[in-house]
Amino acid sequence: MARKPADKKETAKNKKEKSFEQTLWATADKLRGSVESSEYKHVVLSLIFLKFISDKFEQRKQQMIDEGQGDYVDMVEFYTMANTFYLPEESRWDFIAKHAKQDDIAVKIDTALHTIEKNNKSLRGALPDNYFSRLNLDVSKLAALIDGINNIDTLVKEEGADSSGQKAASTEDIVGRVYEYFLGNFAATEGKGGGEFYTPKCVVNLLAEMIEPYYGKIYDPCCGSGGMFVQSVKFVENHKGNKKDISIYGQEQTSTTYKLAKMNLAIRGISANLGDVPADTFFKDQHPDLKADFIIANPPFNLKEWRGPDELTDDPRWAGYETPPTGNANYGWILHMISKLSDNGVAGFVLANGSMSTSTKGEGEIRKQIIDNDLVDCMIALPGQLFYTTQIPVCLWFLTKNKKAQTFSDGRQQHRNREGETLFIDARNMGSMVDRTHKELTADDIAAIADTYHAWRGEPVLSDDGEEGYQDVAGFCKSASLADIQSNDYVLTPGRYVGAAEIEDDGELFEEKMRELTQTLFQQMAEAQELDAVIKQNLKGLGYGE
Repeated sequence: MARKPADKKETAKNKKEKSFEQTLWATADKLRGSVESSEYKHVVLSLIFLKFISDKFEQRKQQMIDEGQGDYVDMVEFYTMANTFYLPEESRWDFIAKHAKQDDIAVKIDTALHTIEKNNKSLRGALPDNYFSRLNLDVSKLAALIDGINNIDTLVKEEGADSSGQKAASTEDIVGRVYEYFLGNFAATEGKGGGEFYTPKCVVNLLAEMIEPYYGKIYDPCCGSGGMFVQSVKFVENHKGNKKDISIYGQEQTSTTYKLAKMNLAIRGISANLGDVPADTFFKDQHPDLKADFIIANPPFNLKEWRGPDELTDDPRWAGYETPPTGNANYGWILHMISKLSDNGVAGFVLANGSMSTSTKGEGEIRKQIIDNDLVDCMIALPGQLFYTTQIPVCLWFLTKNKKAQTFSDGRQQHRNREGETLFIDARNMGSMVDRTHKELTADDIAAIADTYHAWRGEPVLSDDGEEGYQDVAGFCKSASLADIQSNDYVLTPGRYVGAAEIEDDGELFEEKMRELTQTLFQQMAEAQELDAVIKQNLKGLGYGE
């Protein structure tokens, strides 16, 4: 059931893209010594954002002139109708680049960003407020950074783009890639605390491919920089859906990350309701009446002291369950997401492996109740080393309130009756190392996992041998009954259910194989003795003999 791997042309393209982003990273490094490395992303991404929307503005302006509409180049409506931000002169990149070496360049950048936000509703609360002025950046280093960014064409044309470059801009997603690259690198360099908001792209891709957010309301209660939303929209577009069929809701507690999310979504033309302000989801839920069709999230792992002993004890989100303990927020997140699910909704989220088996301070009782309520659709054990920010082993939970047979309105999905069943997938042996310490799930890995889940749910999936339908595979996947889970003390660890992989029999008798292996060993031992003798002779010749 694996999908076709990327061709050589695509691989070459990816290599080219990587060098582009690495160039940007080297440019950002010019700030070293002038500003804390944790501030790089806010400085660089703000400038990249300004360059991008300026290039889009100039592109649209030139298009209007070419079409004989030169009299309207200062009318805001002609830009907004083309999904382009209108920029007054003092907010344009060429104005900033022209004054890059002046002592007040930081003030000019702040003024430009403030003006853009004031004139464009969708950017309210997204851009830094007097940020550059407060940093007291070295003017020469800031000028060098501006010069570096000035040489980047954010609207790189690709094969098939029209004369205006509009297709290229949306397809290439230059700025989107820059955001992903920088956020990933900062997650890798800043450590656990600095990268809490970043989820590896392959994990986000897997979540989107699993839950299939074609239409309806998508929600992330701890949305970070908005990566889950971006990938959900990409999923819709890649599967010939219409992104107008989905609406996005999210919340983020950290102010700077909240701004990053709003900027990240704005540059991609994605509308989202992230609440009026950054806020704690548990204490200031900004979507209290929301019932989401899809929930996709990566909550902070094992968050301690998330509430006081006397706080949120009677919260309606825990109705029917014990109150989650103060020492770990994992089950607080789970129950919050359950409370937000629509009657036919599905939630897919990342948690630490301990969540599958813990019985600490009532967590086991909460999990038992969730299982008895038949909400657990699928559990996946992920390989280690996927995350830059933690080495804690992680898993994916998939919950749904409706396991009954369903045919969805768009006709693309048909689910069989799965009441009393849960799918377990052990993917710990999947993934490929991308460097000495980090692993990624490949496109084929993601396809194999997602296709297994879809086949189990009853969706038509064609396997490599032409057969349709789900089958248990020892060591990889198992469809378990509620009774199976109960007999395993309500533990949801996939390894308990999938068993051991079958070892392929090569048809060779043990005695014959052992004889061959023994002969090979004796031969190698003899060769080692000969080599030792040669080494001793050479050392003797050099005057280092016995």
